[in-house]
Amino acid sequence: MSDKECDHTSVGMLVEKDEGILLIERVKKPFGFALPAGHVDEDKEYDKAAARELKEEVGLDAKHLELIAEGRKENPCRREGGSWHYWKIYRVLTQGELLPNTDEAKEARWYPRNAIKKLAKITEAYIAGTISEEQWKASPGLEPVMYEWFKKLAII
Repeated sequence: MSDKECDHTSVGMLVEKDEGILLIERVKKPFGFALPAGHVDEDKEYDKAAARELKEEVGLDAKHLELIAEGRKENPCRREGGSWHYWKIYRVLTQGELLPNTDEAKEARWYPRNAIKKLAKITEAYIAGTISEEQWKASPGLEPVMYEWFKKLAII
């Protein structure tokens, strides 16, 4: 558990290239594959938090941010009191070299939509209870809140 209290605010950054969509595999709870994402915290403004989190998690600089979705989602957080977040999802144009922060991500790479759909199937099995927590940790799908966002954004 983190020492920080959850501020119930989160940002997610959709970064696309020809090779697909940038996903990280989380090192810490909540496990799974996700867009680079994080809390707003001290930034107070969602767009500033999005640029900060993108740099922290994957080393990329945000050149342009476009808000593409927002809303409240029930999703667990490793921080105290975190059971929901108000999210803002941005499409981001970036510059720089992809350098994943190993404290945050096991890996970061570009996933084609067909690979994301396969990860979504694993998530569906996890949500349905047909794979165990141990199986999920060993070979996760999309983080459940990302599964919801990807459905809303018609990625899956």
